[in-house]
Amino acid sequence: MTAAPMTAEPMTAVRRHNVLSLRARAIAVLTLASVAGLTMFLWPLLVAPPDEFSHNTDAPFVFVLILPVIIAVVLAELSSGGMDTKSLAMLGVLSALGAALRPMGAGVAGIETVFFMLVLAGRVYGPGFGFVLGTTTLFASALLTGGVGPWLPFQMLASAWVGLGAGLLPRARGRSEIVLLAAYGAVAAYAWGFLMNMWFWPYAIGSGTDLSFVPGDAVWSNLHRFALFTLATSTLGWDTGRAITNVVAISLLGTTVLATLRRATRKAAFGAPVTFATPTLSEPT
Repeated sequence: MTAAPMTAEPMTAVRRHNVLSLRARAIAVLTLASVAGLTMFLWPLLVAPPDEFSHNTDAPFVFVLILPVIIAVVLAELSSGGMDTKSLAMLGVLSALGAALRPMGAGVAGIETVFFMLVLAGRVYGPGFGFVLGTTTLFASALLTGGVGPWLPFQMLASAWVGLGAGLLPRARGRSEIVLLAAYGAVAAYAWGFLMNMWFWPYAIGSGTDLSFVPGDAVWSNLHRFALFTLATSTLGWDTGRAITNVVAISLLGTTVLATLRRATRKAAFGAPVTFATPTLSEPT
């Protein structure tokens, strides 16, 4: 008798752990939240705002809208079994870690140390978890650094999209995965800066300049002026610094952090059914 030849198993992509599964209900909630959030950023391009208006007055209402959305996503998944106490514990740990990382960069020259962890966690735990983590991390860091202001709800939404997008990236492994995540981190840095400029640009520099927002003007004309404003004020400094920070952090720490998060997932056995054994009483001898 001869032994059957041994064949190597095919290399497959690293399995993704969707800690917060995107069921139909969660997808609907996230879609509505994203559409509403994008409208909050871009509505001055479509509707001329009243004179002397600023986000200092509407931001509290935006904040009131965001928090119920986050709670709805979490409760929807809790009620359907998609997110258990272990998932909530992981969410709390990563939110606290992100809040602690943010002051290290303090935004100086665009150095933001919070986003690379958000990208890596969204990659490992899925888009739903990444969305919630983006909001809770920015909220916790704002409380820690005293950064609560009219900009906070917009930062929370933009960061939620960063985590969501990381969870939607295509499968890859090894060095290719790190390159993919680093490239996404760079793109996300510029996109985040673009959105955060948009929330205040219509009211930032007044009227009468080549970079000013013109109420009622064509969308493309205002977008052209906004692109020039972004290029002149943040792209070459803040946004580029944020992109470089993400690329360097993901390139240097990505492999280790991804392995740690995936190991924690295997140890915690997210999604494993919980069963309670019925104790049996032994008969007296």
